[in-house]
Amino acid sequence: MNSGNQFVETLKKVGYPKTAQLNGEDFDWLFETVEDKSFLEWFCGNVNEQHVLTEKELQAFDALLKSGKPILEEEALDEVLKTCKTFDSKSSSMDEGELQKLEEEFQALQKIKNLKIHRRNKLQMMTSTNSHMSLKLNDKAEAAAKILKEGQGIFTAINTKINNELHSLTEGVKKLTFFFTFSDSEQGLGPHPVFLSQLALDKYLCQEEKSTAALTSYTKKQFFQGISELVESSNEENFQLVDISKPLICDENNEVCKERLEMARLQMAYICAQHQLIQRKAKDLSISSAVQWAENNLQSLKNKTFGKEHLEARISSLNSEISKIKKQLTQINNEILPSLVKENAQLLNMPVVKGDFDLQIARQDYYTSRQDQVCNQLLKQKASFEFLQLAYEIELRKHRDIHRQLENIIQDLKQSSKGLEQRLEMMSDPLISQHAVPRNTINSRDAASHRLYQLLEGENQKQQLFRTHEGIEQVAQKLKQDITSVQDQLAVSSQEQFLFLSKLDSDLDALCDSLYCGGNKILLSNQELTEQLYQLEVNLNKLNQLIMDLLADVKAKRKVLETNTLHQMERKLYVYFFKDEDYLKDIVEKLEHQSQAQTIGLED
Repeated sequence: MNSGNQFVETLKKVGYPKTAQLNGEDFDWLFETVEDKSFLEWFCGNVNEQHVLTEKELQAFDALLKSGKPILEEEALDEVLKTCKTFDSKSSSMDEGELQKLEEEFQALQKIKNLKIHRRNKLQMMTSTNSHMSLKLNDKAEAAAKILKEGQGIFTAINTKINNELHSLTEGVKKLTFFFTFSDSEQGLGPHPVFLSQLALDKYLCQEEKSTAALTSYTKKQFFQGISELVESSNEENFQLVDISKPLICDENNEVCKERLEMARLQMAYICAQHQLIQRKAKDLSISSAVQWAENNLQSLKNKTFGKEHLEARISSLNSEISKIKKQLTQINNEILPSLVKENAQLLNMPVVKGDFDLQIARQDYYTSRQDQVCNQLLKQKASFEFLQLAYEIELRKHRDIHRQLENIIQDLKQSSKGLEQRLEMMSDPLISQHAVPRNTINSRDAASHRLYQLLEGENQKQQLFRTHEGIEQVAQKLKQDITSVQDQLAVSSQEQFLFLSKLDSDLDALCDSLYCGGNKILLSNQELTEQLYQLEVNLNKLNQLIMDLLADVKAKRKVLETNTLHQMERKLYVYFFKDEDYLKDIVEKLEHQSQAQTIGLED
């Protein structure tokens, strides 16, 4: 039961008239401290109807206070009572009026005494409760001091740990900075350069300049002025066979034209020489053949004797043959021999052209080999330069990444330091750090506790007038229970998942066994399954055939029904037989009555 409700119930027992209008929750704030709770326990345990004054007693006490007479308490009251007793024994002859007054005064003093005794008892009870509470508070203070000492020990351990980690972090940062820093003054004594950007490129550039100068001097020596013209002169058009029949019109200053004219003169000299040689050989052969013929004929003439007519016929035949031979010779001299000589003359400059081409090819090979050497050297220089540039770019990208990461770390450290400063400010608030009197309810200015309460309570927030530390403890315990239950559920789900995975593995093994059948090749079809599918396909074909037959039968019956009224009548009767038997009975009865009427009419 709440403190306020307990207080209201005690007032009801005592007999307070307006207890029905009181709400116990409105008095909870009065009994937040430990002293107030102890007073409430004493009040509810000791106060009853006897301790309540009646209206007459209150009126008499008010009248005594209004009269202005002095009110005696404790020792003074006891002395007055003693004097009153002696005075009664001495003066028994007082009148009744004074005795009545004294007796009333005595009664009033007796009431005051009782009231004082009641107050004394009350104070004694309060002192006992206070002493009891002081003992409890001492125990709690000792426990709190012990907890505080343990907390201080934990905090000191955490502090030392943090200090050690910070010290190790600073040492690591110093080593890192010493590792990455490299100045010109420390090149001889300090550590070796770590990055490529820290290396001096003077030697490399000097070497590259020397190699470039050597390469330029080599190219100037090898590729002198005019070598390109010399190589370009090896064109195929410059070494064509010269046709003498065509006129040559060239510039005298052009070397190609000079070469062509020289080749033409050589061809003409060759043609003339060959013509003369052929003519001389022909004359020599004709003379030798004539001599031989004459010798042969003279020998025959010596051996045989011929007549004049025979000789004349022979001479005429020989003259005709000579004329034919002369015609052939003239044809050969005028047509065949010049063309052959010209062809041979054109073939005369083939070795010259071939030698010229070979010379040009050798020059071009030499020129291209030197070009390849120069290009290879230039490619090596370019590759080394591009490799160095690529290394610098990679290192720059890494530096940018490290710089970005360091900036992110700095931002995170700044945010964490700001959060730490805010928490330190919050913890330095006297409302949080120092509590003169422990309170159960959370102060409205204690934003940290309220945020903690909201965080623990979550979405299930209840509208409450006051939030207490006990409520935070209850919500935290509930959260702890929820966490344990969730952990248990996770353990159960993980176990179920493990069982499911093991079952899935076994099913997969069975599937692999059924697919591979102990071999290395997969079996895409099963013999039993293929047989069943084949049988199913046969049954489907039969079913399709039956459906087609049925459709054909239905079409035939529909045609018969459309043409034959008797079959239509039978169909209607069958429909009525299967769907409406009563209607069928009526129709049959009507037909029977009609047939009976017809038979009776026929008999009449």
